[in-house]
Amino acid sequence: MVKVAFQGVAGAYSEEAVRQYFGPTVESVPCHTLDELFPLVENGQVNFAMLPVENAVAGSVAGAYELLLERDLRINAEVILHVHHMLMAAPGTKREAIKRVRSHPQALAQCQQYLSRHDLAGEPAFDTAGSARDLAANPEPEVAVIASALAAELYGLEIVDRAIEDYRFNYTRFFVMGLEDPPRAQRPKTSIVFSTRHSPGALYKSMGEFAVRGINLTKIESRPRLNQPWRYTFYLDFEGHCQDVACEAALMGLLRHSSFVKLLGSYPAATTPVVEERE
Repeated sequence: MVKVAFQGVAGAYSEEAVRQYFGPTVESVPCHTLDELFPLVENGQVNFAMLPVENAVAGSVAGAYELLLERDLRINAEVILHVHHMLMAAPGTKREAIKRVRSHPQALAQCQQYLSRHDLAGEPAFDTAGSARDLAANPEPEVAVIASALAAELYGLEIVDRAIEDYRFNYTRFFVMGLEDPPRAQRPKTSIVFSTRHSPGALYKSMGEFAVRGINLTKIESRPRLNQPWRYTFYLDFEGHCQDVACEAALMGLLRHSSFVKLLGSYPAATTPVVEERE
């Protein structure tokens, strides 16, 4: 059986991503922090780790990109999870009885319009699935939580209202991290991290290596270099495989303008799910 580590407690959105990609028979292994994911794969305790890297509403996940730079696992795939926030409570709780809603601050923020419309007070908690677990263990008649449908299923809570997020395009992007490179895909994407020399036009010249070869860039993000104040690394995604002739030439050209380049992986590109219409 495939074993996949994720950050959070059982029922977290990361575990939903694990099940979406690997199927319902996968063995999910919860971890307290993102830092714990990589050693589990490196030591052979799990086959893969599910690493969240960015959310379409909230932006990049703090710490995820630094781990990609510091550790040596390879990206095996990307997963796009359409995050649906569910309002859930102890079985038998009436909607009109709910006064307070607990969840992770980010989940509360992503449902702020819903909470305001129904005059519900948000109460920040450590995480979404943990809030569901705790409410199931200690039911409170006026309290509901925001978490995933999987959390409601695992902890025996009743979903009072579905898909209460303010934005329909609430997607989270994950990387499946493993020890080896994946087989070549029909529609590949490549991720790298690099740092330019401190000279005029260095980033412009670096991007030019891809532009002149007609390679489409799908993401570029700068992050501070933790050991060098006011210096930056750049995380770049582009369409194509690192062994494609044009991509390989672009990477070789990038080396001429950079102080370092690290290949994070070439992997199958995911397709963003279609946004459903609200009723």
